[in-house]
Amino acid sequence: MSKYKCVIFDCDGVLVDSEPISNGVLVDMANEHGANIDLEYAYKHFKGSFLYSCIKKIENIVPNSLPKTFETEYRQRSYEAFKEQVQPVDGIKDVLDNLSIPFCVASSGPVEKIKLNLSLIGLLDKFEDKIFSCYDIQKWKPDPAVFLWAAEAMGFKPSECVVIEDSLSGVSAANNGGFDVFGFTAHDYNDELKSKSTLTFNSMKQLLQLLD
Repeated sequence: MSKYKCVIFDCDGVLVDSEPISNGVLVDMANEHGANIDLEYAYKHFKGSFLYSCIKKIENIVPNSLPKTFETEYRQRSYEAFKEQVQPVDGIKDVLDNLSIPFCVASSGPVEKIKLNLSLIGLLDKFEDKIFSCYDIQKWKPDPAVFLWAAEAMGFKPSECVVIEDSLSGVSAANNGGFDVFGFTAHDYNDELKSKSTLTFNSMKQLLQLLD
């Protein structure tokens, strides 16, 4: 029997293989304004951050101010890219089908994005009424608020939950809230998660066994 009573999943990069898509769009748009960056740069500086933080970082490396329409255009372009390209993280459907304890999703993205991507990969029905967004409380990782909210809403203490995260900011948020956190390292290009996670794993096919 698992020591945990609830699993809190991050969304991007954990449930939905969306990081290459969203970061690719951000790189393209940043470069249109003179940033001269690549996807590796984006993974290092943007991964796990909320969009406002990414935009501020881009503004620091481009010659002129970004247009006020940058966020709106990013949402539009990224949502269109998701509809054409997004896939579930390999193995996650089997995990969700076989989990014997409650689970939910807690993400830095807005609710409409979470629902769109989960719908596109056929997982939205698994998370109805169990979606927690940093946008709803206006507090972003590494602040633990979204995880604390998710745990309370699901009816559990932090010590009874485990968070599944793939970014340093998400792992830090879980630590800051007193949660155990499993770091998913399939795209941990900077090797940042091992030292800060309760444990790490690189394939979703390992997760069910790790939770036992």
